[in-house]
Amino acid sequence: MEFVLSEDQVMLQSMARDFMAKESPRAHVRKMSEDVVGYSPELWKKMVDLGWQGLTVPEKYGGTGMSFRDLAVLVEEMGRGLLPAPFLYNAIFGAELINDHGTEKQKKEWLPKIASGEMVITPAVIEEDGDFWAGGINMRAHRRGASDFTLIGTKPFVTDAKAANHFLVAARTQLSDNPEEGITLFLVDGSEWGIYVKPLETMDVLRKQFDVQFTRVAVPGANVIGAVNGGWTILEDIAVKARAMLCAEMLGGMEWVMNTTVEYAKTRIAFGEPIGKLQAIKHKCADMKSALEYSRGAMEWAVEMVKDNDPDAPLAVAIAKAYCGDNYRFMTNTSIQVHGGIGFTWDHDLHFYFKRARSSDTAFGDANFHREVLAKYLDKQMGGATSRFGGM
Repeated sequence: MEFVLSEDQVMLQSMARDFMAKESPRAHVRKMSEDVVGYSPELWKKMVDLGWQGLTVPEKYGGTGMSFRDLAVLVEEMGRGLLPAPFLYNAIFGAELINDHGTEKQKKEWLPKIASGEMVITPAVIEEDGDFWAGGINMRAHRRGASDFTLIGTKPFVTDAKAANHFLVAARTQLSDNPEEGITLFLVDGSEWGIYVKPLETMDVLRKQFDVQFTRVAVPGANVIGAVNGGWTILEDIAVKARAMLCAEMLGGMEWVMNTTVEYAKTRIAFGEPIGKLQAIKHKCADMKSALEYSRGAMEWAVEMVKDNDPDAPLAVAIAKAYCGDNYRFMTNTSIQVHGGIGFTWDHDLHFYFKRARSSDTAFGDANFHREVLAKYLDKQMGGATSRFGGM
């Protein structure tokens, strides 16, 4: 199957690449790496002016109504440039989730605010074990009157918690022997009393993470997304989209690593000739190119399956996430070997991609997690027992 960008997608790709070069050059990226919030409101406003926050929001809610594939084209360029902004999770756990699972009233109230850049949403889902599975969600939400709730607990590893002003929180509203039952999703205003945000020091200095503590935080029943106790099904569904979009972002990073490594091999002179003439270096570059193309094919297929609402989309996304997670790590490792000492210094940009490869691999299940998902799928086909790992 061959995937070719449309004329509009080529224009979007070119515009995004030019925007990254002009508005988010390496000096800006490095500045944001040292900033506790990790993004520039001025840059966010410029993105709003281009209509990016509302790219997939239907026109009747103030967006541009473009496709999931169009979004992937944009996010790939953000991955290439390591754009420091809370865009990806806001697009998926904000615009996509509300459009797919919100009530009409919620869509009318929230989607225009997302499209205008006013509302920035980030997920607060996983807990101490760091795994994306229903049994790991233990934070409690207690009934408060007829329809309202009170949240009590802590969510670690919350991405962009300082940049976001709303949290998509998964909490347990009912105890059950089946961990997938009794989970409810809440959209929580970050300005509510009882929310405390603490920065975490993690490897990826451009994707900021935080501990977020909820101390008797009141949430109105109108902010429940989906059915009470029915949140896990929604999370599984939206996680498929998040993983597919992470694959697109990883592809952009892999492209940068590939191009930068080849260019270095052409221009780095050792013993009177470019190191790219050495067979060992040629083999490393060829292996990187193969990893890139395999990953691109898997990503394109996965995004297309998600766009078309294909029932096998979770399988395609699991394959793509496993490929991209492994290969992004492999390519950054290999690039550092080709670059030698300079590739491991703070002054070179390669370390940012090395770190992003690892944070993106682990987000919503690493390569091993998704191989387990594939094994579970094959096990089902053969009528065998299943593992504890979900995601299909």
